[in-house]
Amino acid sequence: MLSLLLILIAAAFFSGIIVRTKSIASGRKGPGVFQPIKDVIRLFKKGAVYSETTSIIFRIAPTIYFASVVMAILVIPFDESKGIISFKGDFIFFAYVLALGKFFNIIAAMDTGSSFEGMGASREALFSMFAEPAFFILMGSLALLTGHTSFQEIFYSLHVGSYISYAITTLATFVLIMITMIENSRMPIDDPKTHLELTMVHEVMILDNSGFDLGLILTTGYLKFAMYGALIVNLFIGMVPYQYSIPMFFIIQFIIAVVVGLIESFMARFRMGHNAQYIFALTSVSLLIFFGVLLVLEKFV
Repeated sequence: MLSLLLILIAAAFFSGIIVRTKSIASGRKGPGVFQPIKDVIRLFKKGAVYSETTSIIFRIAPTIYFASVVMAILVIPFDESKGIISFKGDFIFFAYVLALGKFFNIIAAMDTGSSFEGMGASREALFSMFAEPAFFILMGSLALLTGHTSFQEIFYSLHVGSYISYAITTLATFVLIMITMIENSRMPIDDPKTHLELTMVHEVMILDNSGFDLGLILTTGYLKFAMYGALIVNLFIGMVPYQYSIPMFFIIQFIIAVVVGLIESFMARFRMGHNAQYIFALTSVSLLIFFGVLLVLEKFV
């Protein structure tokens, strides 16, 4: 329950910190930290408009997308506290409950009958498919290192002590940050502010959503940022007492948000044809983590 509360608090600030970082980096005053939340509240007060070509799939997809992320958050532990849902192999459940929400988001875009939104949906599916092996190799490597298969036991047993374990943790942080950028369709994979039709991915998928549904989709994106940030936090806190781990949670979340803002400020979007190669290259980084774990466990003959 503690992890859910912390993630909800972090989600309220995360996107606003990214926006502020980008504003400061570009020399602009920019909106306040709470502006994204204000935008969502404004959308929640509006009604949704549906095209006559859409079916029930389009109407229920935002709710399922939101519910899938909330369900995934319930699996994430914090320090000694288990997630509300915790069992052996729960990281597999985590990945595929997110995939369920992504699936409904994709078919909702196709349900509009627009080839434009279908183009974005196919790209979203391709990018998620290439990111999936990197996540499973990473979590499988950590499971092999700790001897456990649930999030809580993996993170609680993970001790950073040797040079190799420092390298493993650093690479794992990099992989999770990049997966966060991919899953939230951010730079350098996608530009959430772009209006160039041929390079839009997530934004083109939600062009037909409005009002409450659009607010739900935006809220889900904020939650996903904080959710992956919580996974990164768990790599570092281990068995730290709560009086230290809770401040560390918000400090690390703040640092991640600033890093995301700086990436989006100083990196150009990749060419669309290179995105798949770049995302699949994350699997190679996860394989380096796997080989590092084998070194730590002295499994090489």
